[in-house]
Amino acid sequence: MKVFISHAYTDESFVRKVAAGLEKVGLEVWDATREILPGDNWADKISQALQESEAMVVLLTPDALRSSSVRWEIEYALGQQGYRERLIPVLVGNPEELPKEDVPWILRRLHMIDMGEYAEEEEGINQIAQVLLEAA
Repeated sequence: MKVFISHAYTDESFVRKVAAGLEKVGLEVWDATREILPGDNWADKISQALQESEAMVVLLTPDALRSSSVRWEIEYALGQQGYRERLIPVLVGNPEELPKEDVPWILRRLHMIDMGEYAEEEEGINQIAQVLLEAA
């Protein structure tokens, strides 16, 4: 299964950890931090990746919630039958900086993973992988 990771660019270090964890269990991961090179047409690359992917993990941070790109990627996934049951919102960071009420209502209705509920990042990443593998 090809997984698109939607995120704010300020969260690149965490994105790399999530991508590595998902690849470790055999998932193919598309993430802009590795796939878009200087000079590439950013919009074309993102559009192609969204069309080719079968699932989306949305890393919800305060910066991601303010990002029009992340919002657009979520809207795309919500409108595509292929992403049904495969759009996974993930709350990342301090709950005081990102209260669940700030998350769009439609994402709160999905199977949301709260990274703050896990003692270690790796446990949370494993939970993301498990949800994706069950949806495959």
